[in-house]
Amino acid sequence: MARKRKRSITFWLIKLPLFLLTAVIVGCNLWIVASTHGRIYASAGDIEAQPVALVLGTSKNVAPDTPNRHFNNRIAAAVALFKTGKVERLLVSGYRDSQYYDETRDMIAKLKSAGVPADAILADNEGARTLDSVARAASIFGYEQFVIVSDDFHVARALFIADRLGLEAIAMKSARVELENSSKVRLREYLARVKAVMDFYLWKTKAEAAITLR
Repeated sequence: MARKRKRSITFWLIKLPLFLLTAVIVGCNLWIVASTHGRIYASAGDIEAQPVALVLGTSKNVAPDTPNRHFNNRIAAAVALFKTGKVERLLVSGYRDSQYYDETRDMIAKLKSAGVPADAILADNEGARTLDSVARAASIFGYEQFVIVSDDFHVARALFIADRLGLEAIAMKSARVELENSSKVRLREYLARVKAVMDFYLWKTKAEAAITLR
């Protein structure tokens, strides 16, 4: 009897919650990927002309003397869109917390060094979250149609957010960073996708605030 009770407690307190948690994570990820995969492109040549590219920010270095390949690859994709005439402007959106950490400033410097003129670059220093960056592209900068530029594992969530905000977006994924050098951010993205769903369907406050800005 005691053993049966112990099994019952294990099921209700451990096995069932783990099963439900796994189901939520898998379900949210499948939803986001399946609903957006047809609008994600790997080459600038495959993309129809758009008014602007929304380039999502990340840190330029992963260590003091180690460049962040995700950063460099996103910039390369943005430059390709601009130089092939697919977009007229690049809206770089990132996080700035001090003069020492400024994603937007670093992106602008890199774009300029790649030959993009300053008057073709717009800066959003308040893109702390993907939701913020996507929402502000419309609410602050007036773009309701754009191409999103980010990593292959990131663009699906950004498109999902754009869909929920009623925006017309497609995406160009930057060159892939191999798994051994991107496993941590990829794992984090699985959880971020769950949070994106919750932002709109469970914790509606931030998502509704973003929509209200428009």
